[in-house]
Amino acid sequence: MKELKSEDAVDRILTQWRKEKPEFDLSAMEVLGRLKRCSALLTPKLEQVFSDNGLNFWEFDVLATLRRSGVPYCLTPTELFSTLMVTSGTMTHRMTQLEKKGWIERVSNEQDARSKLVCLSASGLALIDQVLEPHVENGLNLLSGLSPEEHRALNIGLKALLGQLES
Repeated sequence: MKELKSEDAVDRILTQWRKEKPEFDLSAMEVLGRLKRCSALLTPKLEQVFSDNGLNFWEFDVLATLRRSGVPYCLTPTELFSTLMVTSGTMTHRMTQLEKKGWIERVSNEQDARSKLVCLSASGLALIDQVLEPHVENGLNLLSGLSPEEHRALNIGLKALLGQLES
C-alpha cells in the first residue's frame, strides 16, 4: 500500500470532535465522512463527461439503464423507477423530458395493454453509445491512483457496506 497523505479534510474534522467530545467513538464518522467527501468530489468529475455530451447525470442514468437492459432497450416505468431508486412522479417527469428531447419513446406493452413501455429511440441509443466509452475511461482514470490491491479492498468493503444497508 502507498503512504497516505498526512492529513485530509476529514482528519481535521475528527481532530475538532476529539477535542470537543473525546468520549465519542468516531470510527464511523471517519469512514462515512470520507465516503461523503469522495462523493462530493467525484460527482462533478463524472458529470463533466455527461455535460460534454449534452447530458446531465439523471439523463445519463435513465438512458444507460435502458441501454444495459439489452435489445429492444425497453423497460416498464415501474422497472425504471425501481432500478433508479426514484419516485414514480420523478420518473414520469424525467420520461416526459427525455421524450421531448427525442431520446426515448413510450410504446404499447404487448404483455399488458394497460401500460406502456419506455424504449430508447434511435437517437437515444446513438447518444448513450457515444457517451459510454468516455464515461468508462473517466471512471478508470479517477481510480488510477489506487493500486490493484487498494482497488480490490475498496470494492470489497463498499460491497459489504452496501449489502448491509440494502438488507
